[in-house]
Amino acid sequence: MKETDWFTSWFNTPYYHILYKDRNDKDAQVFMRNITSFLQLPKGSHIADIPCGKGRHSVYLNSLGYNVTGGDLSENSIAYAKQYENETLRFAVKDMREPLKNKYDAIFNLFTSFGYIEDDAEDILILKNLKNGLKKDGVLVLDFLNVEKVRKTIVTNEVKIVDGIIFSIQREIVNGFIKKHISFEVDGESHAYTEHVKYIDLEKMKIYFSEAGLQIDHVFGDYDLNPFDGTTSNRLILVAS
Repeated sequence: MKETDWFTSWFNTPYYHILYKDRNDKDAQVFMRNITSFLQLPKGSHIADIPCGKGRHSVYLNSLGYNVTGGDLSENSIAYAKQYENETLRFAVKDMREPLKNKYDAIFNLFTSFGYIEDDAEDILILKNLKNGLKKDGVLVLDFLNVEKVRKTIVTNEVKIVDGIIFSIQREIVNGFIKKHISFEVDGESHAYTEHVKYIDLEKMKIYFSEAGLQIDHVFGDYDLNPFDGTTSNRLILVAS
């Protein structure tokens, strides 16, 4: 397996979903309410949630009155999300590295779903694909981690027990990537995966967005949409057009 394609296997395993099963839906819902209100997106607007995982953001956005299309590379995630489909909520397997077929009022890239690939050109291509998927007055929301705070607060070793599985987690920042090494044993078989997220600060994001032809209109530092602070903010949230 190529290191750059770690996500194609890890995100498609049941163990990924077990490890992260307790993600905070309340935070996700607060963010979706806040950002749709801030953007003044009319009900019925068509939002693409890419990648959507198992659909938690998509389902909630749909409950707020939006027409939502969720796309994700993980076939397992999409198969799970499809149980929630209705006339205004659809899910499909989608790779961000491929052009979008439709145009949207807004595209949301949430929960650090960017920066997985070593080559900067591929990250810029993804942003170009997202830009080309926007309608004339469409908007892109990219929700990333604040790498500066991660660097200062990184927990290098951690053990999490979820559903009886002992996950051993080691974190490091090396070669321009924040890496999370995850190892565990199930039924006597050892498993090991490494998550790679590129160390992209605001200045580097500005370069990426400019290269992709995107204009950054707003920068927030958390899901309550407070201003971004490089040292204290939990998130780096970019709104672009």
